[in-house]
Amino acid sequence: MQPAKIEITDLSLRFGDRTVLEQINLHLPAHQVTAFIGASGCGKSTLLKCINRLNDLNELCHTLGSVYLDGEDIYQKYYDLPELRRRVGMVFQTPNPFPMSIYDNVVFGLRLLGVRKRHKLHEVAERSLRQAALWDEVKDQLNRNANELSGGQQQRLVIARALAVEPDVLMLDEPASALDPISTLKIEELITELKQSYTIVLVTHNMHQAARVSDFTVFLDQGRILETGRTRDLFTNPHHKATEDYITGRYA
Repeated sequence: MQPAKIEITDLSLRFGDRTVLEQINLHLPAHQVTAFIGASGCGKSTLLKCINRLNDLNELCHTLGSVYLDGEDIYQKYYDLPELRRRVGMVFQTPNPFPMSIYDNVVFGLRLLGVRKRHKLHEVAERSLRQAALWDEVKDQLNRNANELSGGQQQRLVIARALAVEPDVLMLDEPASALDPISTLKIEELITELKQSYTIVLVTHNMHQAARVSDFTVFLDQGRILETGRTRDLFTNPHHKATEDYITGRYA
């Protein structure tokens, strides 16, 4: 078994009286893409948000269990949440660039961290936009308002913004669901390249996408993990009929 970047043990979560996740145990290897799949409402996005404690923003949230990042339990009271959210970046389904220039979007997090040196900001902006496969398209228009970019460009800009603060983990929640096929292909190619430097966790409803880009797949059903394994094995030889039904489109 490959070394774990993230280890989840006995994790359960509820919002008020409603249980959303129950007894989740999961091993997420470093520098691999792990896809969470399952029907709407099964807990995929909630599980994703457990990895940087975004669910904590809901006052009804109650979590039991542990999530270890590099061997340290992020649910310990002393854990530095701003540092956690720097280390575990999040990209949502709908691109959400800030209403400012392309350049200011990319360096926004750095400025929050107190970085003021212009040469450092320029260096990181170029590096991050290159990593997000966007530099060649925008290098001559960095002062352009980010909201003028296409949807696919906006999503890559948001990825560049997340990469600028040098995270360890990149979490992608349906990152291509609102994009056209060409933009989707660019995001998938980008995911494949980024796993060389980052551990990536992906939520997707697109079974073809999960099969193309992920190394491991986790199938959730009603808040529980029903099956997990290497993507090629899970898609070609699932152990549970429900898994087979879901990946072949017969799930009810």
